[in-house]
Amino acid sequence: MVTSTEPLLAMKGIDKSFPGVHALDRVDLTLGAGEVLALLGENGAGKSTLIKILAGAYLPDAGRIRIAGRPAAIANPLDARRAGVAVIYQEFNLVDAMSVRENLFLGQERTTAGLLRHRDERARAQALFERIGVRVDSDALCRDLSVAQQQAVEIAKALSLDARIVVMDEPSATLTPREVRRLFAIVSDLRDQGIGIIYISHRIDEIFQIADRVMVLRDGRNVAESPIADVSREKLIEHMVGRKLDSEFPARNVPVGAERLVVRGLTGGPKVRDVSFSVRAGEVVCLTGLVGAGRTETARLIFGADRPERGSVTLDGNPLVIRGPRDAIRSGICLLTEDRKGQGLVLGLTVRENFGLPNLPELSRLMLIRHAREREALRGYIDALRIRPADGERRTGDLSGGNQQKVVLAKWLQRNCEVVLFDEPTRGIDVGAKYEIYLLINELAAAGKAVVMISSELPEALGMSDRVLVMHDGRITGEIRDPAGATQEQIMDLAVG
Repeated sequence: MVTSTEPLLAMKGIDKSFPGVHALDRVDLTLGAGEVLALLGENGAGKSTLIKILAGAYLPDAGRIRIAGRPAAIANPLDARRAGVAVIYQEFNLVDAMSVRENLFLGQERTTAGLLRHRDERARAQALFERIGVRVDSDALCRDLSVAQQQAVEIAKALSLDARIVVMDEPSATLTPREVRRLFAIVSDLRDQGIGIIYISHRIDEIFQIADRVMVLRDGRNVAESPIADVSREKLIEHMVGRKLDSEFPARNVPVGAERLVVRGLTGGPKVRDVSFSVRAGEVVCLTGLVGAGRTETARLIFGADRPERGSVTLDGNPLVIRGPRDAIRSGICLLTEDRKGQGLVLGLTVRENFGLPNLPELSRLMLIRHAREREALRGYIDALRIRPADGERRTGDLSGGNQQKVVLAKWLQRNCEVVLFDEPTRGIDVGAKYEIYLLINELAAAGKAVVMISSELPEALGMSDRVLVMHDGRITGEIRDPAGATQEQIMDLAVG
């Protein structure tokens, strides 16, 4: 913790507006050397805007920044780097086709007689990885690394730039429990080295494990700040959403009907081997397991995104011939992908255009899109799902992660599919938006849909499903028929095979 009176970082009165949006309203943030500050808030609360100002990606309309007691003029990312600020984004900023070593020292190469000093770079890379206590081959290509290893490269890269302030944006979102523990050990080591860390996460449980202090933004304003020991989980949620949530997972009381989706012997490559299960009308079945267990690959085979080697899929007793996603959609199956930015949306298109893509047959006439009907249909979902900003002509890439997920939901709800496959539907989404998505899942079940939810968050798996199917090494290794009476430890026992 900080012992001097001058904080390592002080952002005072930061104000920022965009057309139609007051993103930050006189926000203050302080960070001490050797402190972990958890920055919380719903999607759209202003966290990303504040961090982008610190990183030099945005200029504030008002306010000032001081680092180590001195004014800091941060007009661009290079200024931020020179000031000792490094941001590790959820989507890593690495060149996949280059080696670890090349990524670490990109832009800061050392040469002798015009030749790169590879031996020197390897030694420096090893020293950086030893500093954070991990082993990574500096000559390996970044595309061949695991997510946790890529994250370690990003952290080592920040240290190579002598960063004194490190921002971690959703660093645990795609990590296994073991990798999360390793991440926490790295964060603790960095704190012991006097580095100030801003830790952004929607996983509230981990905040209590790693943070010294917490700050909450809502609607672009500071609404709470406290030592982590002085605040409860329930109070943090209330600060974030501006109201009390009676339960993190809304209750569902839906009678379960006949079998709708039946998967038998589904096999595709090494990731999916002889998978069989069924989902009944009004039932929510969760597929869980460790990263790499084959959950996403199973959903892709059902949806036709990948071709199975063998196996069958039936809906309401009718065998389906699915040669691709178009066949799946026509058959009444939709998939909300884990990677909403890369696979679920076209970020350069507007909200309206993304909404219309899977619904063109319904929204077109004589090969022409009926834009008025498209806008009318979208308006209902903007209101029902509380998509913000409430502007169908806004570029989808400009929306927060939670609102992007709502756009994906809207386009599939309009399609009125009978089987809904959710792959990590709440990843990177704040607790308030999670609750709204949970309500939608319950509504789909109440309408008699067959719902399959893939989730790595064990409380979510137990709190939202009627049955939990646990996968390991491409197979279903166990079934939990009473999630309400089960524990996370039971899931983990099955998940490790």
